[in-house]
Amino acid sequence: MEIVIVDDAEQVARHAADAVVRALRRKPTLVLGLATGSSPVAAYEELARRVQAGELDFSGVQGFALDEYVGLRATHPESYATVIARDVVAPLHMTPSLVHVPDGRGQDLDAAARDFDAAIAASGGIDVQILGIGANGHIGFNEPGSSLRSRTRVKTLAARTRADNARFFDSFEDVPLHCITQGLGTISEARELILVAQGATKAAAVAAAAEGPVTAMCPASVLQLHPRATMILDAKAAADLAHRDYYLHVAANKGRVQEYAGLSDYPPTGLELSAAR
Repeated sequence: MEIVIVDDAEQVARHAADAVVRALRRKPTLVLGLATGSSPVAAYEELARRVQAGELDFSGVQGFALDEYVGLRATHPESYATVIARDVVAPLHMTPSLVHVPDGRGQDLDAAARDFDAAIAASGGIDVQILGIGANGHIGFNEPGSSLRSRTRVKTLAARTRADNARFFDSFEDVPLHCITQGLGTISEARELILVAQGATKAAAVAAAAEGPVTAMCPASVLQLHPRATMILDAKAAADLAHRDYYLHVAANKGRVQEYAGLSDYPPTGLELSAAR
């Protein structure tokens, strides 16, 4: 895992957008995993700015949302079908028919979950998965205790997650109790994972995910097992990292690999020199 620490949320957004752009330039028909919540919003806005400037074309990109609430009508302003359409598809000029959100409104939710995993497989698999992290260490809606090999399925939301998301609703009681979410096994099959985190409220979860044991009690710790995972953190989110100074040292000296390997062109992905354990 590579850990990138920057000064503020604006730089987090810029670095995350840069990673998506590199992938898009390699593959214009990119398959992109789309997180919701507040963490990736600024990254989407940065990508939208570049689209508006004529620098990027997302029209051939397929998108797969991480999750969806169960029981909200598709037109509800906080259903993820609506959020993705409003905050991602429209600003990035994506083709709506190429963007998929789990169906949380059908009678057979288990079938909807299986169909969603099948659609990901039919696309050839997700190339880049954008992730946020919850204060309790969840990614997607995989709450603590989720199997590290879990597939897309129905989950019951923890009280803390519902409380954190209540700011998007009129009250805590209005936050749905259930969701359909990509599982940790599904997420881990993406070729590249990019997790963004900002603010002091995420610091404990980030430290547990990056430096603690790999455990279902901190679902985001599954990133430690991935061959190409990056955490992009602002200074406050990185505050509890025990090896923070080392990660900064790695970033400052990454380009010097050229001096020892005789490389004429050092890739910007950081794969050749991981900053994590």
